[in-house]
Amino acid sequence: MCGWPATRDERWFGPWNYWWQAHLIDCAVDAAYRAPTAARTERIKWLAHGQRLRNVSGWTSSFYDDMAWLGLALERAQRVTRLSFDRPVRTLSEQMYRAWAPERGGGIPWCRGSDFYNAPANGPAGILLARTGNVARAVEMADWIDATLRDPATNVILDGIRPDRADALERAVYTYCQGVVLGLETELALRIPNGEHPMRVARLVGAVGSRLTRDRVIVGGGGGDGGLFNGILARYLAFVAVMLPDDPSTRAAAARIVLVSAESAWRNREQVDGLPLFSADWSTPARMPTADSGAAQFSGGTVQSSVVPERDLSVQLSGWMLMEAAAYLSAAGY
Repeated sequence: MCGWPATRDERWFGPWNYWWQAHLIDCAVDAAYRAPTAARTERIKWLAHGQRLRNVSGWTSSFYDDMAWLGLALERAQRVTRLSFDRPVRTLSEQMYRAWAPERGGGIPWCRGSDFYNAPANGPAGILLARTGNVARAVEMADWIDATLRDPATNVILDGIRPDRADALERAVYTYCQGVVLGLETELALRIPNGEHPMRVARLVGAVGSRLTRDRVIVGGGGGDGGLFNGILARYLAFVAVMLPDDPSTRAAAARIVLVSAESAWRNREQVDGLPLFSADWSTPARMPTADSGAAQFSGGTVQSSVVPERDLSVQLSGWMLMEAAAYLSAAGY
């Protein structure tokens, strides 16, 4: 299901969004990490099984960013539970490794056959490769992003590049691009203590705080695919706050953004049967969707927002990610 209240097509599992479902698995892993139970482990198993069946073609996709997200979710699931996803994690990691394109100046493309090389593919791919032992390629990806997609005037990460075009850089700034780079650089800071990676994390956390928050609340990305953007940034800011070595001021700044965002999102939630319905913009009250709220639509390789963004699964997963990130920080003593 991609939205609530569900349309007829959604009730029959017609719409399918691979990367939203990958984040659903990752959120279920968050819950199992925070409070492990047999039921939560079983839920992860069946969510992964459902992803495999509904995807029809197996574990893989045409989109490298989608595959990276699923690989990250399954790799974490193995570490948090006793489930084994060795084969799909290996398959998905190999897809990331083989897509590297030195003939184009580096990077991996957004999808097969694309001329667009972007942070949303290279960031999570690099994290997955670092976590599965391909640290050298992860370093290449981090260096490529820093040299190619970082805006030197603001230090934010731009969306992507089409190397063969005169207007090569796509200068859009999205919260999740910052999140995946924070995750990648922190993974590398843990593995290469004397490298540039801790400095890059500190620089980017500062840029996020000054440019992508309002009163320390992460800005919203709307609905559709954008509904996941702010949650992904929150996830990796929390990772920075707990895992970045030897930089207490950067860790504290990252934690502060997550905790203030979580307080605001919780204050602005609606409730449905006693459960939270999160706003697409954590700084403003959530709007309650209805059965006739226009559903999200797929267009040009992305999913556009429902008329009321709060109906989209992506928006609710972002709120869940944020709350799990805040719980992770609380458990770490913040």
